[in-house]
Amino acid sequence: MRMSEYAGYAAAYFTKLSATLDRMDRASIDNGVAVIAKAWKEGRQIITLGNGGSAMTALHFITDWNKSVYLANDLPFRGRSLADNMGLLTAYANDISYADVFIEQLKNILQPGDLVIAISGSGNSENVVRAVRYANENGATTLGLCGYRGGKLKELAQHVVWADVDDMQLCEDVHAIFGHIVMQALCGMLDKA
Repeated sequence: MRMSEYAGYAAAYFTKLSATLDRMDRASIDNGVAVIAKAWKEGRQIITLGNGGSAMTALHFITDWNKSVYLANDLPFRGRSLADNMGLLTAYANDISYADVFIEQLKNILQPGDLVIAISGSGNSENVVRAVRYANENGATTLGLCGYRGGKLKELAQHVVWADVDDMQLCEDVHAIFGHIVMQALCGMLDKA
């Protein structure tokens, strides 16, 4: 294998990512940070969910926020992810349906005023859409992170961070960056420009 075969791929990817970030609606990102900060300061549960890479992003958010935000502020961060219990996920998927793995968990834990953060690159994952609809109908605040055209999630969620790009990896990059912005903002690590 010659390394020169792969020369230029990093530059091409970074160019696409940079263009995607340049198109982002920064006000929607700031709003998303504010929505999360409000829920945290009010002691609400902050519940994340997603499938595949978005499930890992949902878990990453909770890992960063629960640890770092609490350590920086000594104010508990009540974060949890509906993607972290494989036994529960597979039990609901087997006994009810995969489309209901998140809504069934919400039925057990959601309280009015909690924040549900739903992540879906396409915005059309049925289990994500059902969970957001349920959260909206039961007094929760909803924040949707999506890409492509935004799908049903963009229309249903009360607050939206939309990566306007037809590329799943770039969507996932933007969503991960959003999580890091939230962490640094809530930890007081960012100077406002």
